[in-house]
Amino acid sequence: MRIGVDAGGTFTDFVVLHDDGHLDTFKLRSHPREPAKVILAGLERACAEAGRASGKVVVDVVHGSTVATNALLERKGARTAFVTTTGFEDLLEIGRQNRAELYNLTPAPRQLLADRGLCFGVRERTHHDGAIALRPATAELKQLAAKLRRARVKSVAICFLHAYRNPANERAVAAALRRDDLYLCTSDEISPEFREYERSSTTFINAYVGPLMQTYLTELSRARRYRFAIMQSNGGFLSAQQAAKHAVRTVLSGPAGGVVGTLETARHSGFKRVLGFDMGGTSTDVSLADGAPRETTESMVAGYPIRVPMLDIHTVGAGGGSIARVDAGGLLRVGPESAGADPGPACYGIGTDATVTDAHVVLGRIGAAQLLGGAMSIDVERAGAAVDRIARTMKLDRIAAAAGILRVANANMERAIRVVSVERGYDPRDFALVAFGGSGGLHAYEIAREVGMRTVIVPEQAGVLSALGMLMADALRDYAVGVLGRRDIEKQLAILERRALRESPAAEIERTADLRYRGQSYELNVPWNLPEQFAAAARAFHREHARVYGYAAAEREVEVVTIRVRARQRLAKPKLTRGPCRKGPADIRSVWVEGAWRRIPALLRAQVSPRRAAGPALILDYGSTTLVPPGWWYRNDRSGNLIISA
Repeated sequence: MRIGVDAGGTFTDFVVLHDDGHLDTFKLRSHPREPAKVILAGLERACAEAGRASGKVVVDVVHGSTVATNALLERKGARTAFVTTTGFEDLLEIGRQNRAELYNLTPAPRQLLADRGLCFGVRERTHHDGAIALRPATAELKQLAAKLRRARVKSVAICFLHAYRNPANERAVAAALRRDDLYLCTSDEISPEFREYERSSTTFINAYVGPLMQTYLTELSRARRYRFAIMQSNGGFLSAQQAAKHAVRTVLSGPAGGVVGTLETARHSGFKRVLGFDMGGTSTDVSLADGAPRETTESMVAGYPIRVPMLDIHTVGAGGGSIARVDAGGLLRVGPESAGADPGPACYGIGTDATVTDAHVVLGRIGAAQLLGGAMSIDVERAGAAVDRIARTMKLDRIAAAAGILRVANANMERAIRVVSVERGYDPRDFALVAFGGSGGLHAYEIAREVGMRTVIVPEQAGVLSALGMLMADALRDYAVGVLGRRDIEKQLAILERRALRESPAAEIERTADLRYRGQSYELNVPWNLPEQFAAAARAFHREHARVYGYAAAEREVEVVTIRVRARQRLAKPKLTRGPCRKGPADIRSVWVEGAWRRIPALLRAQVSPRRAAGPALILDYGSTTLVPPGWWYRNDRSGNLIISA
C-alpha cells in the first residue's frame, strides 16, 4: 500500500493506492500549527480502513510538505549565519541591480532573510579557473567557530567566490565548523553553478529552512511503520533523509504533485498539451506541459532567487478561502489574504469574512450538505451575511456582490494563465485546461473562455489530484556543475553520471545542458545526448531560442554554461478507469449561471454518461464541484475524466 499526502492550507488530502490497484481518497481539515499531527492521524485512518492497523507492515508515504514554503513566506526560518569570501559579506543585501518596481520612485526596501550581523567573511580566494590562490587559515577558522557559538546560530550557509569551479576551500571550512547541533551546508552541495548571488541565495535559503524540515521529518519518523518520501519542486520525490539535507528543493512540494497529476491524467484522455489550473483553498497554481512539464532553474519564491531545477509554476493568492474586501478607493479586492483552515470561509461556521467559497454558496453552486460527500455542513445564512457586508459597502445587492467577487478572482487567475503561456511563447488556445482543486471546476469554463481555450478536463480525483500526482511521480535526483570556459565538459559529465549511479544504482540517466550565445546573460536548457553531443545541443538551442524569443542567430558562437544529470527511478503508475455509470434522477437546483438564476440538474460524477450531454449542469464529487454553463457539452470518458467542450 502506498499513500500520497498533500498538506494544503485548508485541507490535507490523502490518496491510498491499494495492492490491487484501486484508490481510496479522503480529506481532513488542516492544522497550520501542527501539520504532522493531522498527517499521522490521516495515515492511521487509512491503515485502519485497509485492515492494516497491526503496525507490522511498512507503508510507503509520498508527502507534499509546506514546511519549507511556509518558513520562507512567513520569514520564520532558523537563525542562520552566512559565511563567504572576505569582502563579499554584503552579497545577499546588494543582490542584483534589477528593480522590481521600475516606475516607483519610493520603493519599499527589500526585506532580507539574512541578518547583517550574522554575515561573516573568511580570507580565502579561488580564481575563476579553479586555481586556489589563498587557503583559509586554521587560526581564523577557530575564531569563526567561536563567533558562531556566541551568536547562537542554528544553521550555517557557506558560499565562496568561484567555489563552483573548485570547492576545496568550502569543504575545508565546513569540516572546521561542523558540529552535531549545527545544520551546515555549502554551495558545492546545494547549487554548484556560477552567478554568485543566486548561488548564495539558494544555499542560504537551504540553511534557513533546513533545520525546520529536519525537525518536522524527525517528528513524522517517530511513527516507524511509515517510510516517508518528500515531493520535490522538480516533479519527483526524495527520501526523507535527502529532503532534510536539500530542503530548498521542496519549496514547491505540493504544487509539483499537481503538475505531475495534471499531465498523467490528461494522457489517459489522449491530451499531451495541457495547462494545469489548481485552485485550492489558499491559492491557485497554474502550469504548462507541452508533452512534458516545463522546468526552470531561475525561480523567484517570496522575492528570493532559487537556482535548482523546479517546475515552472506560477502562484496567485486567489483560492476558495481568499478574502474579499473593499479598499480605500472603493474598489473590490480578492486575496491574497486567505481565511485558511482556521477560521476558514464564513460558511464553515467560524469565520466572518466573505470569501470566494462564500460567494459560490450565495449563488447556489455549493449546497448545504455538499462538501466532502455531506460529511461537512455548510452554513448558508452565515455565508450570505458575510457577502452582505461587502454588498452594503459597495451599495450593491447580495447577488451582484457575490458575482463581483468571482469576477475579480477570475481576473487574477486569468493573468496567471497568461504568465505561463503567452509570456513563455505559447498560445493557450492550443492547449486543454486541466482544472482541479476544490474550486477549480467552478471557475474553469470562465477562465478557459477568457483565454480562448475550448476544452476543459476535470479529473475524477480533482479534489485530491496533487496527492494523486505524488503517487504518479518518479524518484528523481538532480546533479549539476558549472562548466563555463572549461574544455573538459565530457569529463565533468562522466563524474556527475558516476555520482548519480552510485547514489541511485537502478536509475535511468538523463542529460541536459544550459546553453547561450556568447555574450548573453541568460541560458536555455536543451538535451545533451550521445553521440553528437555539442552539435546536436547547439541545433536544439537555436530552435528553442527561436520559439522563446522569436529569432535565432545560427552564425553566432554558442557556449555551454552548465551541464546537468538527472537520475530517474520509474515507479508503476496508478491506473485510471471509469467506474460503472449509476442511473437515477438528478437533483434540480436553482443556480446563478451566466447572469441569471437557472434551474439546472445537479449530478454525481458517477451519474455522468460517456455520451455527450448539453449544459448547464452542476457535477458533484467528494472533494470538488464542476459547473458546466449553457452552450457547453460534457461527458465522462473511459479514464473517468470529465471532458467539457465549447
